[in-house]
Amino acid sequence: MAPLIPTRLAGLTGAARGGVAGLAGAGAGAVAQFLTVVLVTRGVEQEAAGLFFSATALCLTVATVLRLDAGNGLVYFIARSRSFDHRHTSGYVRAALVPVAALSLATGAAVVLTVSDPALRVLAVALPAVTCSGVVVSATRGFGSMRPTVLLDGVLQPVSQSLLVGAVVLAGHDSVPLLAAAWALPYLPVLLLASIWLRRRLPGTPRLPGAAHDLWRHTWPRSLAAGIQAVFQRLDVVIVALLAGPSEAAVYTAATRFRIVGQLAGQGLAQATQPRLVRALAEGDLPRARELYQSATLWLVLLTWPVWLGYAALAPWLLGAVFGDGYTGGAPVAFVLAATMMLATACGMADVVLTSAGHTGSSLADLVAAVATVVALDLLLIPSLGSLGAALGWAGGTVVKNLLPLWHIHRLYGLRPFGTHSLAALTTRRTA
Repeated sequence: MAPLIPTRLAGLTGAARGGVAGLAGAGAGAVAQFLTVVLVTRGVEQEAAGLFFSATALCLTVATVLRLDAGNGLVYFIARSRSFDHRHTSGYVRAALVPVAALSLATGAAVVLTVSDPALRVLAVALPAVTCSGVVVSATRGFGSMRPTVLLDGVLQPVSQSLLVGAVVLAGHDSVPLLAAAWALPYLPVLLLASIWLRRRLPGTPRLPGAAHDLWRHTWPRSLAAGIQAVFQRLDVVIVALLAGPSEAAVYTAATRFRIVGQLAGQGLAQATQPRLVRALAEGDLPRARELYQSATLWLVLLTWPVWLGYAALAPWLLGAVFGDGYTGGAPVAFVLAATMMLATACGMADVVLTSAGHTGSSLADLVAAVATVVALDLLLIPSLGSLGAALGWAGGTVVKNLLPLWHIHRLYGLRPFGTHSLAALTTRRTA
């Protein structure tokens, strides 16, 4: 049994290193995306800002739906193929990318031909690159490397978006189509560079028969879940714009922009931990899965709770100082956001654990319940409360989205977000 101890510590240290790398990229991306919102809110009229935010939110929602969660499916199969040197993984990559590329091209063409809004037509042209780049970058993580995710998805894309959008604003243009083009352009180099990296890592072995069947049999429930997740994350901005107007959508976007801090911190840890969770649960190694889950939860709380407490305390002043006087009305939204995100981070990566264990159907049902909660509360509250109503609707859905998978993994595997491995994670990190 003694030889297992260094292996476990090495695995946890590797997860910690990957988590730090993921968080570094997530932090850089969060700053750049935040800066983009600041530039737009301060540089253009509030109505134009709301139209830009709602158009890009709609583009990201459609792109995430069209990805069919193929990226996470590739992470799952590529990570599991490590024991035989990733042979035949090119078949899985092809099986994932062909339908995603075809759907995104068809959808983009349909929007260009049928929609008159110029900003939406610009984003429709960019839709294939926006969609496929996410799949290819995700696939690189299946090989255990966080570098493409950190450098391309975490740094190059958001920083380039901030620079290009900033250039448009500083040039004195308030054209929403031009802003949309500046925002969409960086997805193309991300797609090209990630494809080059992935092609170099794929072994030149024949494609495995049945790869497409195996990939989509595992991924299809999660494909629906990923689409619903995209709706859950961004539909509120679109609903606010439709029910309360683009100016209210701009206020809501500004007040909830800090939400990306918690989301990206969780994303960075999840990206580093997911392949290890898949292997641990596939091998029936529940103690290892418990270590990974509780360690990641503790670090997520330590990294994000100070941010949420500070945001809640400073929101009345911060919103006006950062985004302008027209955005101070978003302080109640900030209070709801901070409280909800603290609860969500305390649950840890419950849904990631659930899907890593193969329970994609249960994850789908949980997300359906969460989105239904958001839509119902939004329709009920936004007409009378505006952006605050949207925040309350999102909060209700977030509570459902986190507590249901937490209940599932506790019932099935006895896993809890906190336990004996929480404090041990700090000790391991210090001595590693």
